[in-house]
This record gives sequence, C-alpha cells and structure tokens, in this order.
Amino acid sequence: MAHFLPITADEVKRLGWDMVDIVIVSGDCYIDHPSFGTAVIGRVLEAEGYRVAIIPQPNWRDDLRDFRKFGKPRLFFGVTSGVMDSMVNHYTAARRLRHDDAYTPGGQSGFRPDYATYVYSKILKQQYPDTPVIIGGIEASMRRLAHYDYWADELKPSILVDCPADLLVYGMAERTMIKIAQALDRGESVDSLRTLPQVAYRCHNNEVPQDAVILHSYDDCLKSKRLEAENFHVIESESNKIDQRVLAQGYADKSGFSDIQTFRHSSIQAFNFVVVNPPEPPMTTDELDHSFDLPYLRAPHPKYKKRGAVSAFEMIKNSVNIHRGCFGGCSFCTISAHQGKQVVSRSERSIMEEVNTLVADPSFNGVLSDLGGPSANMYGMHGRNTDLCRRCTRYSCIHPTRCRNLMSDHKPLIDLYRKVSSVKGIKHLYIGSGIRCDLFYDDNHGFDYFREVVLHHVSGRLKVAPEHTSIRVLDIMRKPAFDLFLRTKQDFDRICASAGLRYQLIPYFISSHPGCTVGDMADLAVSMKKLGYRLEQIQDFTPTPMTLSTEMYYTGINPDTMEPVFVETDPIRKKEQNLMFFAYKPENRAKIRQILQRSHNEKYIRQLCDQIKPSRR
Repeated sequence: MAHFLPITADEVKRLGWDMVDIVIVSGDCYIDHPSFGTAVIGRVLEAEGYRVAIIPQPNWRDDLRDFRKFGKPRLFFGVTSGVMDSMVNHYTAARRLRHDDAYTPGGQSGFRPDYATYVYSKILKQQYPDTPVIIGGIEASMRRLAHYDYWADELKPSILVDCPADLLVYGMAERTMIKIAQALDRGESVDSLRTLPQVAYRCHNNEVPQDAVILHSYDDCLKSKRLEAENFHVIESESNKIDQRVLAQGYADKSGFSDIQTFRHSSIQAFNFVVVNPPEPPMTTDELDHSFDLPYLRAPHPKYKKRGAVSAFEMIKNSVNIHRGCFGGCSFCTISAHQGKQVVSRSERSIMEEVNTLVADPSFNGVLSDLGGPSANMYGMHGRNTDLCRRCTRYSCIHPTRCRNLMSDHKPLIDLYRKVSSVKGIKHLYIGSGIRCDLFYDDNHGFDYFREVVLHHVSGRLKVAPEHTSIRVLDIMRKPAFDLFLRTKQDFDRICASAGLRYQLIPYFISSHPGCTVGDMADLAVSMKKLGYRLEQIQDFTPTPMTLSTEMYYTGINPDTMEPVFVETDPIRKKEQNLMFFAYKPENRAKIRQILQRSHNEKYIRQLCDQIKPSRR
C-alpha cells in the first residue's frame, strides 16, 4: 500500500525500520507530488530500495531536536532550501520581508531561515560530523560558483566556501543522487564522489582536474567587476552545451603566478578551489517517465491538515507537467541553468496515466488547470540533428532568430490537448503555463496551436509575457520585439471575434530591468494607454543568483558584449519606474509629472498626465 515518506519517528517505527538510510532536510513542508523536488528525490531513492525519511521545515532556533529525530542515517543527509531560493522566498524586490510563505501550511512565514541550505548543513555537521551532507535544489544549484547576492548586496563566493557540506549536486539530479547513494552504499568514500557528473566540490589547487577551465578567482572578481562579467560569459556558454567542460574557481588570491600552468603545479596548498563537473546528459523520455510514474500521493502530508492549506500545492494540484527544460534563454530566468536548455518530454502514455489518476481522485472537480511545463508550448521540441546540438553554444534556440535545426512542430501538442480533453471526467482543460508567442508564426502548426488554445483552453484570460516595449531593453532581456505582441493581440482579437468570445489577452511586464530607464517605462505606459490596458500583472526586477540579468545588475556590464549597461539600483528610482505602470490612476499624475520633468522626459507628460479617459478594460 502506498504511503507518505515518513516525517516523524513514529512513522518510521510503524514501517518497521530499524534505521533510515537517507534523511532529506527541506525548507518546504512535505508535499508528495512530482512538482516538488524533495518528493521527487525521495521517491527516486525509495524506488532504488533505500529507506528515505524527510525532515521538513525543522526548527533551527530551539534545542535542534528536529534534526535528531531519525538519528544518524546510514548513508547521508540531503539538504535543500526547497523549491525556491530561501532569500527569494523571504523578501520582495524592495528587500522587504514577506508576510506569507506559499510552501508552508496556512501560508505562515518564519518556518525557514535565511540561507536555509547553509543553516541546515551547519547544524547537521555539528550534530553528526562524520555523516556526509549533500546539498542540492535551486539555492545550492544557482550558488555553485561566485554569484551576486541581492539581499546582502555583495558578490559571494560559491556556497561551498562557507557551507560545510561535503558535496553539491546541481540541477535536476535524479540520476546523480542514485549514483551517490549507490557509491556510499558500496562503502566508497565521500571523496570518491568527486568523479561523478553534475556535482561540485572543494579541493586544493593541485587537485583541480587537468582539463578544467580555470575561471577568474573569486578574489580577483571582488577587485574587478569586468572579470566577474567575463566569468559569467564562460559559465553560461558552457551551460548551453550538451558536452560541457569542468569549471574551476579559486577563492583565494592567486597573485604572483605568471600563468595558469605555474599556478596549477605550485606546491602551495593554501589556495582552495571549487570545481564543478559537467552535468549528466539530458534525460531520455523513459527516464523522465520513470520519475513521474513513481507512487506519489499527490497531497501534502496529513500532519498539516489542522494548519491550513498549502497555497503552492493548491495552485498546481490539478495540473500535469509534460516536459522539462527551456530553450528560450531569457536573461532573467534560471530555468535553463537549472533544468537545462534541452527540452525533455514525457511520453503520451505517462501523461495520460497521470491525467487518469487525477480524474479518479474523488476531490477532482473536472477542471485541469494546466498541461504544461517551464513553457506551455515546447513539448516534443528538439534539434533535428543532435550532433549539431552537441556542438552548439547558443543561449537560445529562438532568439535572436529561430535555429534552423530546431524541430518546433506543435501538432503533437495539439493532439495531446485533444486526447486529454476527451477523457471522461475532464470538463475543461486550461493552459496555465506561459506561452511562447515567438513560436506561433513559423510553418510548424504554431498558429493552429494558438487558435486551439484560444478557442478551447482559455478560461477568459490568456496571459503572455512581452516583458517590455523598448527594443533596446527587450534585446538585453533576450526577448522578441514588441511588434510580436501587437501581432499576437491582433490575431487573438480576430479569433475571439469570429467565435463570439469576449476574452482578454493579459500582458506581463517587468520594470527596472538592466537597460531600462524611466523614459522606457513612460513609453511602455503610453503604449498600454493606447491599447486600452490598465495593468495589474506587474513585476519589479529582482536579481536572483546566476542569471544574465543579475550579472548586468551587479557589474553594469553586458557579459555578451562586454559593453556598459545602464542599471537602476536606487530603490526610490526603481519605485518611480514601477509607478509608470499605474499612470492611469489620477492620484499618481502629479508625481509622474514630477518624475518626467526631472528625468528630462517631458514629451510623455501630455500623454500620461493629462485627463485620462476611462479604459475599455
């Protein structure tokens, strides 16, 4: 009989276990669903025969009894901050503390520490110094090398420099975690794990692999933002490949060495490095199916019932994920850095089985809220010639132009939507994932897909993300020109009119992104006024570790071109950019007039600050 992975000592006892093999410590509550990494890794390891227990959201401020509830695991502790970086989870773009937590029952905040991966690892090493601690998840993954930390407002070294973990696993790491468990189960040392793909580790300079790409040291990057920008360009270029190289970064000053080879062969051992091994090859469809086919109970642990609903689960409980990875390459996004640029899709068989499981649940209301992934419409898409893909270093398959090697046929996805919609018990299938409009207008059934979505899979509003109107800012974001949104809106309105539908196309935008000025935001506001929009879906740019946008925010340099980029870092000026979204509100007119005059953007005053007619929307 299927059961939740144990989170209490009583549950372990009821299972008849005398010892736990692996304990996973997570900053999230435990939700047994394939959308949550803790459950995925737990179930994957369980399927290999290991006894896995979870310590969700342990109390790190008391006598630390939560960390001791299962005793010493036979193999290792796994540590993750949860689905989000703990600092993104805790703080807004204005660095204000959030008052709720979507990954905690009842939305209560305060159930995880800042820099959770570090805090949990330090406690575990104090309690169990001889037990391996393996860190992973988005926080560890995106902080595996030197990175800008927006909340501390400083360049930080790899998380492994301060965190006492024995090993870091990055990305979607099912295969690597199995290999780690098997190696430790065979009695191999933690040091032996350094040869595994998709891991990062600390070592001395004479232990750095001979074929490694040596990045500028952390100390050198502290002195020169240009060197940090150069590093990021190398890191991203490697991460875009299928066949990547080993990366190594020193975190002590290597001054005095005239060249890399002299430095490599120095007998001085004081210079420590962080080494990042290349990842596993992209998963196969069968491997991805296996991960999704495991016996998830698709619910939060029953222990949380009295504490209230978990909003992150409520949002996705009636949705099905159909692929991983994204070849979009947006500057501000971490998906490709974490999941990979190569899209790996589930089989139709696996997807339909999950849909049928969902429909069979007595609580299912007949509405499937999403059938998507990192992007709604990349299912089944890949390079025609994989040999070309292996050599490719492009950050995106569709920007600035679509790669001729990309197979982007939407027909399999249209067929999948229709098959799922025909399942008995499905009243509506909506598409909640973000849709890439820049895939609509090629000879690939893209427009047929768009029409299918508008006519059959929209609940009244279709959300798309043009992100900005300025061609200069959009180029920095690695997004298509705003003309694409205008074309999409025109086609959307025409499809709706012909079908007698009164649907809305809702655009998402970002303010204060690197490259964006107040003038750019005023121009965006004017464009929205002309289109009749009163914006609600808005976002102020938040720098998160290991994105191109964050590197530009910190360095003021575009690593792609090594040219300077304007960056608005002043909190007051950032708010002023954001205020342009709300130019339609009468109470904002005087302030906006002031801002436009001060910034020498008077040409927008008449359009934004004169009497504003009521919007059609």
